[in-house]
Amino acid sequence: MRFTLILLGLLFSHSTLAGILSFSLSNSPDSGALVVNIYNDANSFGDLREPYQRHRFEIAASDARYTLKGLPPGDYALLIYHDENRNGELDQNFVGIPREPIALSNNYLPKGPPSFSRASISVESGGAVHQELTLSRLMGERGLFSVGMGTIVRSSPYVDSDGARLLVIPTLVYFGERLQVAGTVANYNLAGSDRTRLTLVSELRLGAYDEDDSPMLMGMGDRKTTIFGGMALSSRLFWGINSSVAYTHDLLGRVDAGRARVGLSKGFQFGTWRVSPSVSATWLDGTLANYEYGVPLHQATEWRPAYRISDAVNYQGSISVIYEITPSWLAVISTSYETLDRKIANSPLIDRRNMTSGFFALTYTF
Repeated sequence: MRFTLILLGLLFSHSTLAGILSFSLSNSPDSGALVVNIYNDANSFGDLREPYQRHRFEIAASDARYTLKGLPPGDYALLIYHDENRNGELDQNFVGIPREPIALSNNYLPKGPPSFSRASISVESGGAVHQELTLSRLMGERGLFSVGMGTIVRSSPYVDSDGARLLVIPTLVYFGERLQVAGTVANYNLAGSDRTRLTLVSELRLGAYDEDDSPMLMGMGDRKTTIFGGMALSSRLFWGINSSVAYTHDLLGRVDAGRARVGLSKGFQFGTWRVSPSVSATWLDGTLANYEYGVPLHQATEWRPAYRISDAVNYQGSISVIYEITPSWLAVISTSYETLDRKIANSPLIDRRNMTSGFFALTYTF
């Protein structure tokens, strides 16, 4: 008898602690199914993965009210989507942008990684919260466009260099079904999904130096900015970690050389801040390493001996930050620290083994 009373007491206590979330749609489809993902973790919500709970409702009427019961007190974010093809999954493009109509709690409509703090709803003990939401297609018919201004800064490892290299550029960001352009980088997705994809990639590579940057470089000629392009394979691993493997080659023929890169990254959400640390290793073939750091025999002098480099590997750690000023205005900041291969560091042109670089942009998304 005592055990039964204790059990009933626990059940009654749980029922009084639980809260209720309900929602209705202002533009509900006439038929089909709605899937509701409930998140209680900012990082999972930022990647739209691993919801705390998932519910499925058959659409009953355009003015239907859908109820989610038994939620412990806490903060939650809702993702509701119309499962148009009834596959039970939120269909996404190659970079994870939903293809199917979605609604987020608070009618939050982000233009970048979603912020849990903007979408979160507080559910209190025994309380009830209702949301009137609207389904939207994030990419619309033509994709997402952003414009703004950006600045690239990179330190110089060369002897007696007169300062960092700086480039101010207009910033165009576009996310479409297959094509993505973000500042100095462009990707075209060939095959795969949001978990694994094969991509054509291109990237602006700043010229390593101008010969008037330092007395040590006089007579070497300028190393001009060029474009590298090739292919990359990207995968989402465990715990939200992303991996990438890429090979690119000089498309403009200024160096006629290539490089390969392997990297790991992971995103973390802190309010309206998205912070993504990454580590990578970059292999430079001998032609590229010599072009940027070597001294050809015909350019050697009494104070600048000839120096030839074979293939080299540089290591890099970086942090990228996206700050959501408003759902349409984003600030993007990226900093990196690169350690040069010892074979490069021993070149007579080099007096420091480490380089730092940074990128800042302010963009508005239509």
